Amino acid sequence: MLEVDRRPATRLVNLAVKVALVASFAVAIGLSPDTVDGKAMGFRAPLFLAPAVLVPVVARVRRWEPYPHTADALLSAPFLIDTLGNLFGVYDEFPQTDDVLHAVNWVLLVAAFHAFRFRNVHDRRDAVLLGYGFGAIAIVWWEIMEWTVSEDGIGGAGGLSLTSGDTIGDLLLSSTGGLIGSLLAVRWLGPQTSNSAPR
Repeated sequence: MLEVDRRPATRLVNLAVKVALVASFAVAIGLSPDTVDGKAMGFRAPLFLAPAVLVPVVARVRRWEPYPHTADALLSAPFLIDTLGNLFGVYDEFPQTDDVLHAVNWVLLVAAFHAFRFRNVHDRRDAVLLGYGFGAIAIVWWEIMEWTVSEDGIGGAGGLSLTSGDTIGDLLLSSTGGLIGSLLAVRWLGPQTSNSAPR
């Protein structure tokens, strides 16, 4: 078990991330500001909120003790960052935001993968490549989801402005962020040796 999960501060950070995520969608859907027009927030809401709800449910059913606050917060953080970026119009105001956050969010997502994995796996051999592969698979499915809700896809959300160049760039940036996240997470969240318990 990750030692950091026992710290009260980690519990507070996890709670703050989840409260902020729910509040962001409440504002985006309830008030419908101009900044979220065409962003398919109603479609995103159940997908983005699902991890925040499912992790506590699984933890209770599986009786995880102590609760994995670090992993839970890392998993919810990319969805919060993306939602806030849309809510405050940062994506529209600064076009480079999408590129930056594709890399940053995949650092966090892959770190979450490792934080969950190192709860039970005390071997770091091949861990970097496993995390890198998880991140690569995640961005492929993310791009499929974006196309599904885009103007050309099922949802018809024209505000996404998807192009093949944008998709290729997202694949490159996110997979690179996933590699960085995997390297950092194995170093800071994993066991110090292949046979030792995680820190």
